[in-house]
Amino acid sequence: MMTRWNMGSPRQAREGQQNEARQAAQGRQTGKVWLVGVGPGDPDLVTVKAARALSEAQVWLIDDLVPETMACYASPGTEVIAVGKRGGRCSVSQASIHAQTLAHALAGRCVARVKGGDPLMFGRGGEEVAFLRGHGIDVEVVNGISSGLAAAQALGIALTHRAHCHGVTFVTAHTRGDGEPDWRALVASGTTLVIYMGMHRIASIRRGLLHAGMRPDMPAGVVMHASCADQLKWTGTLGTLTEAVGAGLASPSIILVGEVVATAPRQASAIPITIAA
Repeated sequence: MMTRWNMGSPRQAREGQQNEARQAAQGRQTGKVWLVGVGPGDPDLVTVKAARALSEAQVWLIDDLVPETMACYASPGTEVIAVGKRGGRCSVSQASIHAQTLAHALAGRCVARVKGGDPLMFGRGGEEVAFLRGHGIDVEVVNGISSGLAAAQALGIALTHRAHCHGVTFVTAHTRGDGEPDWRALVASGTTLVIYMGMHRIASIRRGLLHAGMRPDMPAGVVMHASCADQLKWTGTLGTLTEAVGAGLASPSIILVGEVVATAPRQASAIPITIAA
């Protein structure tokens, strides 16, 4: 039995959704906030739901890693406000981000809090959701493709593989104070390690894993700007991991360590990738 869909016009449907959302915002005292993950950088990796939220929002509060190419999803007249936070740089405080998001919502606007990757993966998305809900604001989280997944795709590997490992662990090297992850527990897990925000600590990551018992010849890879036109990638071993820095890779990058990295197609280090328009 064949099911027939009424396809209609995507543009008409999108414009209708935008109008309905904005009329709803005008009819209530407070607006709505979407916490939107726009993926690792390639506009084609934005989900349909994220694209809809971005087009309906009247105000965008964007993180530093959100590329300008995402502007293709904004409706005319959208107010775009940069509220980026980057380590070692002058950044907008989290308190200011909370205050700005709340102010726009209280003014009855539809707000997109736009984040790279997934909004709840190693960021402060959870804090922002709790803050806004604590003030009675309607908040909806729109998941995005994490850069860790895009990095694996860039290397041409599967994060899990029956012949190599039974799981994957996502971990950040950037912790409060001078703390570090429990490297011994991570090594004992036998999983593929996907390490975020680690380039400034790449030497200590290497040292920590080696001291925890991981062998020096464990395959490792680094991907900078995963999925973007200026993407760079490097593969080697845990013992040679710091060579990725000398090959030109820097933040933002994803570090991958595990047996599955050995399945990556052979390549020269630090290969620039050109993505067709």
